[in-house]
Amino acid sequence: MQRRHFLATFVGAAAVMQRQTLTAQQPGAGVFFERAESGTPHQGKVLAAIQAHSDDIPLSASGTVAKLIQEGYVGYLIRATNDDMGDLPGLGTRGTIGENVLGNERDNDEVARVLGLKRVFNLNYNNHRMADVSLNELICRLIFLIRLLKVDTVVCWDPWAHDEENPDHYMIARGVEAACWMAGREHDYPEQFAAGLQPYEVRDKYYFARRPEITRVVDISGVVDKKVDANVANKAKGPGGHHGSQLRAELAKRNQRLPLLGDDDGTADRNYIKEFLLAGDRELGRKYGVEYAEAFHYVGPGASGASGPSTEEYIRQHAMPLK
Repeated sequence: MQRRHFLATFVGAAAVMQRQTLTAQQPGAGVFFERAESGTPHQGKVLAAIQAHSDDIPLSASGTVAKLIQEGYVGYLIRATNDDMGDLPGLGTRGTIGENVLGNERDNDEVARVLGLKRVFNLNYNNHRMADVSLNELICRLIFLIRLLKVDTVVCWDPWAHDEENPDHYMIARGVEAACWMAGREHDYPEQFAAGLQPYEVRDKYYFARRPEITRVVDISGVVDKKVDANVANKAKGPGGHHGSQLRAELAKRNQRLPLLGDDDGTADRNYIKEFLLAGDRELGRKYGVEYAEAFHYVGPGASGASGPSTEEYIRQHAMPLK
């Protein structure tokens, strides 16, 4: 993102985020509302938050990731590109490729830390060049990670999304969708079994998009500060970072101030994110009677044609021990 015309672009950045969420349909048929659960009901499960760029998860799904981690998941962050076209952290200026890669990698690591994710894996493809990547190569790498980490749940871009112009987004989405299914099959990449891996099928998927086909809305009100933290951490790539303090400084040069931005840079950055970048989350939450929410195309267990929810429920009710 160019920072030279900051005041001209900051409203546009907020508008992009609102567009991603405000298309949410009214509460009704076909949409499951996922509330926060007490305790750690997901203890023992593994989550992979998978993104093309360092700002994807922070902007679109970090509330849900933080909620699931709080409820017991062990989480990992997988980033497909090296963000080599990003700006320098905190400076808003274009640097060398090496500076951009290192700066965005540091941001990405910090996003993982504030969300409570255990480890980061960077696939290091070039930014906006993933259309050139072999899809089979990408799928194979993702299958390896799914089997290695024993991933139960993924959070990623939606492979069937509308209005997606970024090739990195739809390439990682296509790779994830295929890998989630193939990772559980004994006949796909069996050479990985010689390294000690075993088939492992991903059970459910939270897919986000610019204009999502919404089947699940997640209440993130209790972890909204974690989402703010994740976007503060994303200084170079995302529209969060230091945008609030930069706006505060620009206004001061014009002898103006916004009470929203407070009296220090930290307050300015956090309040800017909460007011502008989370406006869509706030509007969606209002429709469901909560403070903040995120929207997903959720794909649950059995969607690939294996033992679906109805089969599992029947087994739970009627299975008997062998005599």
